[in-house]
Amino acid sequence: MASLSTPKNAFLAGRWTSEDSAKLYGITDWGKGYVGVNAHGNLTVMPSKDPAKQVDLFEVIEGLKERGVHTPVLLRFNDVLSHRLREIRKAFDDSMTEQQYTGGYSCVYPIKVNQQRHICEQMAKECVELGFGLEAGSKPELLAVLGLSATAGGPGVNGMPIICNGFKDSEFIETVILATKLGRNIIPVVEKFSELELIVRHAKAYGVRPKIGIRVKLSSKGAGRWESSAGVRSKFGLFVSEVLAAVEYLKKHEMLDCLNLMHCHVGSQLFDIRVLKNAVNELTHIYCELARMGAGLSMLDIGGGMGVDYDGSQSAWHSSINYSVQEYAADVVYRIKSVCDNAKVKHPMIITESGRAMVAYSSVLVMDVLGTSRFESDPQLEKIKGDMEAEGKAGGDVPQPVLDLLDTYQNMTDRNIVEAYHDATQARDEAMSLFSLGYMTLPMRSAAERLFWAIGHKLLERSAKRGELPDEFESLPELLSDIYFCNFSLFQSMPDSWAIDQLFPICPIHRLGEEPTRRGILCDITCDSDGKIDHFVDKRIDKKTLELHEVRDLPGVGKGVEPYYLGVFLLGAYQEILGDLHNLLGDTHAVHISVDEAGRWHIDEVIEGDTVEEVLQYVQYDIADMKRAMRLDIEAACRQGRLTLAEGKSLAKFYDDGLEGYTYLEE
Repeated sequence: MASLSTPKNAFLAGRWTSEDSAKLYGITDWGKGYVGVNAHGNLTVMPSKDPAKQVDLFEVIEGLKERGVHTPVLLRFNDVLSHRLREIRKAFDDSMTEQQYTGGYSCVYPIKVNQQRHICEQMAKECVELGFGLEAGSKPELLAVLGLSATAGGPGVNGMPIICNGFKDSEFIETVILATKLGRNIIPVVEKFSELELIVRHAKAYGVRPKIGIRVKLSSKGAGRWESSAGVRSKFGLFVSEVLAAVEYLKKHEMLDCLNLMHCHVGSQLFDIRVLKNAVNELTHIYCELARMGAGLSMLDIGGGMGVDYDGSQSAWHSSINYSVQEYAADVVYRIKSVCDNAKVKHPMIITESGRAMVAYSSVLVMDVLGTSRFESDPQLEKIKGDMEAEGKAGGDVPQPVLDLLDTYQNMTDRNIVEAYHDATQARDEAMSLFSLGYMTLPMRSAAERLFWAIGHKLLERSAKRGELPDEFESLPELLSDIYFCNFSLFQSMPDSWAIDQLFPICPIHRLGEEPTRRGILCDITCDSDGKIDHFVDKRIDKKTLELHEVRDLPGVGKGVEPYYLGVFLLGAYQEILGDLHNLLGDTHAVHISVDEAGRWHIDEVIEGDTVEEVLQYVQYDIADMKRAMRLDIEAACRQGRLTLAEGKSLAKFYDDGLEGYTYLEE
């Protein structure tokens, strides 16, 4: 028997509470204190994990709507970012104090994780204050980081570590050397031996004693989706034999004291702490051996890897991690200290490149539901009986599979639900075969489908009351789930969901005091069949449907849909920068939210999303030519009487307004 994920009291009428919703969606588990539910049944963000300072997301969306900013919208919480950095800082400070570690600590932010200017500018200022740094992995990123460190200002800016990873050409390295003369604490990390030769050449040309880092390929394997970024087959770094050759090369040029940093990378979203321990242990031994050989080492960079618990299970699984920030810090400090103490080597400055852990929590996407498609639970028996009578009057017999399905639907009990499922499945399959062979009419096929759907819903309802789902029809919830059409592009806002099956927490941002009575999957507004989400976070199972509320019609409007909003969380890392223009759906609006000392939230900045005109220009369309061609076409249609002048004017205005409008659907 498979367990149903809905809490038991979901089936006690009138007893559903916001706490039940919090448990159902795992908000406490993946929210880590940043996300909660208030007394109004609305989702809240607590930027400092202080319940007295909450941001009601539904209230924010309604406020933005009044300002003319419509969903989909990305909410960025600057205070969450700030709190997260301080949480990492405190975890390492506490561990170093407890273990009497003397080398210090710095976390550098790889801007590839989210290169948006507003994020990086805040990060640069925070880094100066906290003793953190920035990392660049390409020439454009290097130039961006140098500019960011200049605008961050303050007395600590020249002490801020700037790590340069990735492949480097002569121009890249010359820029690094000149930045060293400028006073920047910049460390180029050697990924291949030819880079070391360029560093030495430019350093001598400009009379600079640079700080040099070397990435080493470890024998320790990585873990997770990016495990291939570690180990001897990794893309970057030098083999140990090449590291020794580099030492001899630097010694030959009297620059061995410039070798200040050893670097490795175990992999992004490292879910198992044991893999990290092995890698850090191996790297530290290499560090100590090189220090004994006379290298001027003072920094140990263990790279990225600190993951995010996307599903809240705190387990060694792709979308989770089996450690906390505190445990991560304690283990890193302990391993490095133990090896260095045994080798009688001074404790190095520990550097981590924990970009995902730094920014993931700071961004939330809110999208509106446009409508639903469902397999109805009501078979419409009167209509079915009418169709059966019409079949008889037309001289045909009612197909046996339809009669069998009707009998199964009417005679199901709690005791025969498994038998009913088997009978219904067999009858449905027989009905489809008869139709394919031309022995069943379309109305009878329709009757068979409606009866099968209704039987399925009835089976699920009876199973829910028992609190468990028989294994035989474990796939029924997925088969009969609704489709919720949402105003967003998966490829633009959640590309990792499509590309690598990354799970992101999703739940309604309001109506959490109501029982969610529907189960569904989510589809975006692209015309791509892959534009859907059909796997959801859960600590126990591979959850293929999400509990959702009935989408209600607006009172007095008929088919107008009452706003129903869903939030997608932990999107701050990689998603914005990896998003593409599938169907020419561009960046969403982005809104920066902060909370003051009194606990009131404020909109700091609204960054409008891409317009249609902007995304067309990205793909080299000439907007002026397009407008001119449309006007000529409209004029010709008016002359020929196919359009009236008023219609032509309306179409021209619609075209111009559309080009200037949001790429997503608007009210």
